[in-house]
Amino acid sequence: MSKKILIIGANGMLGSSLLRFYSKLSEYDVLGTVRNDEAKLKISKQGFTNIISNVEFYNLDVINKIIAEFHPDYVFNCVGIIKQLNAAKDYLVSISVNSLLPHQLAQICSRHNAKLIHFSTDCVFSGRQGSYCETDIPDASDLYGKSKQLGEIDYDGHLTLRTSIIGHEISSNHSLVDWFLSQNHTVHGYSKAIFSGLPTVYVAEVIHKYILPNESCIGLRHLSVAPINKYELLGLIKKQYCHNIKIIESTELVIDRSLDSSLFRRETNFVPLCWSELIEKMNNEYNEYFR
Repeated sequence: MSKKILIIGANGMLGSSLLRFYSKLSEYDVLGTVRNDEAKLKISKQGFTNIISNVEFYNLDVINKIIAEFHPDYVFNCVGIIKQLNAAKDYLVSISVNSLLPHQLAQICSRHNAKLIHFSTDCVFSGRQGSYCETDIPDASDLYGKSKQLGEIDYDGHLTLRTSIIGHEISSNHSLVDWFLSQNHTVHGYSKAIFSGLPTVYVAEVIHKYILPNESCIGLRHLSVAPINKYELLGLIKKQYCHNIKIIESTELVIDRSLDSSLFRRETNFVPLCWSELIEKMNNEYNEYFR
């Protein structure tokens, strides 16, 4: 019998990648929600119509009704105010979406015997230390990091994955990769800015292979791969995507928000791919859905 997955916020960079990945697998029955018909149309152009539109994050009665009628085994919360948006400076919006909503969803999921998988961020940490583990105390000083930390769920059998992501957006280029590919001449690559996140398509694969089969994977877990600096990362993307651009190394930005995922790896026997393989996976998704 197919496992049912509901993706809240299926039009974002992570949510859309999860929707594409799981919709192609026969063992899952997948449904996604988006805020408006425009987002639904953009997803449908990629070949996916398993979408309910006009679902706002604040309309909990609608979300509760969808969960009650669809009976998902898993609910992926991909709704969030990202730090690149002006809304990330709005206290009411940031706290409502990043802090309060995850707990409201957890309450609804518990009521309907669904497991919530919520996504947090390495930005709960300042980046002064690096190699952060789950027991390290979040020390972000900005609204985004603080609001995301308050939204982390570690109770009732639900799961929060602290991670960081790269990938492709359906309708904007706020993210690192799409921004980089939109540049034509010269960019700076920060060799002292350390990153340990994953391509969104690989996040989907890891959840499929290592988390959904492992019901004991609950609480708070870090999900990361080998740390890489942003200068080297852009170089790999440039090579894989055949992007004609000059990358100038800069040491101006010094930050290390890398996550230590030893706990998750011990629990699941997860061994991450190397960075060249990760960028190739991301590029394959790009060629299939964005060219």
